[in-house]
Amino acid sequence: MVRNPWNFTAAPFEATLAPVAFCCGQPQDEVLARLEWLFEERQRFALVIGAAGVGKSHLATMAVRRLGGLGAEAVLVSLRGVPPGEWLDLLLERLPLDHASRVEPTSAWQKLENRLRENRLLERPTVLVVDDLDQAPADAVAGLSRLIGSAEPRFAWTLVVGTATGATVGNLPDSLRNQAAMRIPLEPWSEADVGRFLAEAITRAGGDPTIFSPAAVATLTRFAEGLPRLVSRLAHLALAAAAGDGLAGVDASTVERVWRELAPADPVAVAAAAPTFHQGSASGISRPRVRAVRRLFQDG
Repeated sequence: MVRNPWNFTAAPFEATLAPVAFCCGQPQDEVLARLEWLFEERQRFALVIGAAGVGKSHLATMAVRRLGGLGAEAVLVSLRGVPPGEWLDLLLERLPLDHASRVEPTSAWQKLENRLRENRLLERPTVLVVDDLDQAPADAVAGLSRLIGSAEPRFAWTLVVGTATGATVGNLPDSLRNQAAMRIPLEPWSEADVGRFLAEAITRAGGDPTIFSPAAVATLTRFAEGLPRLVSRLAHLALAAAAGDGLAGVDASTVERVWRELAPADPVAVAAAAPTFHQGSASGISRPRVRAVRRLFQDG
């Protein structure tokens, strides 16, 4: 749909957690550096906290790759929506157990302990990255708390990294939150981070990295509040609108009118957040014009 006008070889802003789509802005780089330090210091538990849409899940996938590259057996599991009693089996599926270990007639917890003991004897650290820890069932929270707080040697080389939103991190009991060696904030992108993300994504798709003007980058950053998920959505829609209007690039007014029509649900938020463009309207504010976007969606 958007590819032909810009000669893209792929969609630049697909909602994917693939490593190739990861943009390591300054906030992501800071979090990964702190996790590396905790790993090297043999710490047991860390919490990564950020707003919804700030990219915690994508960061979690990259943390597994980064810490795995340092010699750890690193696995990722998301506990959002997992029913009580199933989290441990889900975790064991992620661990590279051999067939004999999987079919051994022991409890799931014993299988986990055996794997952690094996890794310890091999001097191979274990990293368990638990996405959406604040949405985990109570038995998962209790089990992870037991693992983190245990003084037994077989758990000594295990680092648990949990992600949570600032609004719901309070779902975790104090007994667990207080065990965190570090609470690491994942901040939204700056304008420079957004500009680099847009340029990298478009270049990767075979396009011109300057399609978004500097003013468009600034406007997009403001409307999306630097949240990577919203940045991707708004960038995709802005490209569609600009292509439908036959524009050579995406300017600030295109970003604004797409955001006004398709993104916010609260009209008060529109008036409060939207910048004023002194062109195309007697009132100084561009009217939403996204008929081209709708046409592209219908034709696609």
